[in-house]
Amino acid sequence: MSPRPIAGHTVRKRFGQNFLTDTNVIDRIVRAIDPRPGQALVEIGPGLGAITAPLVAAAGFLDVVEIDRDLAPRIAARFGDKVCVHETDALRYDFASLAQQRGGKLRVVGNLPYNISTPLIFHLLESATHIADMHFMLQKEVVDRMGAAAGEDDYGRLSVLLQYRCRVEPLFTVPPGAFNPQPKVHSAIVRLIPQPPAQAARDEKLLGALVTQAFSQRRKTLRNALRGLLDDTGIAACGIDPGVRCETLTVAQFVQLADTAAARPAGDAHD
Repeated sequence: MSPRPIAGHTVRKRFGQNFLTDTNVIDRIVRAIDPRPGQALVEIGPGLGAITAPLVAAAGFLDVVEIDRDLAPRIAARFGDKVCVHETDALRYDFASLAQQRGGKLRVVGNLPYNISTPLIFHLLESATHIADMHFMLQKEVVDRMGAAAGEDDYGRLSVLLQYRCRVEPLFTVPPGAFNPQPKVHSAIVRLIPQPPAQAARDEKLLGALVTQAFSQRRKTLRNALRGLLDDTGIAACGIDPGVRCETLTVAQFVQLADTAAARPAGDAHD
């Protein structure tokens, strides 16, 4: 069955389009963002402009990034010189350059497609020093993973690597009925505030690799999950029992492990 047009627009499944229509939810999101004139606001995926309109009304101007070639000109025609439309893929967009053009840190907003939400957030974090905060609508289970603490069921790779770079503030849940078409899952609003790591890793690429390897085998003990990166001696040197599982470790403990792995001589025995 072909998607039913909404306000003259045919929904594109490949872009993960679910348009927010509940005015109460929209108002609540805008209050959480608290946009002000002069701020460098940028919206990713404005869609039909449900959040764009109140953001423009509050701030006076807005940059928007929209990949859909049908929606981009509609937004431009509707809002005129109150928006600057960047018709491109947000996954490839240079947000740092935009911040420099606007002369201040960006405040990023978006109802993100579920299929690209995680890679897009990590793409944005590559420009973290140019971003003041981010407010996103995401699949609720993704937000649950983002904010989970060590020892909780939802705690995993995303929790560690995001909390390493950001303060994560889950705000509220949004039911499927707030959208057209309705998604099959609940959504949630999250606020992400980039900040310097409490303890910066010596090698952030290695930290990412270590966390990824650990959680790819999360039911194994740490000594087995980190095989090839650290042995029992290296793990114990961090004050961590090699017999525990990775989901019990804090972000700081993962940084300790990565730093210890980074300091070991090349070719040192890890098994």
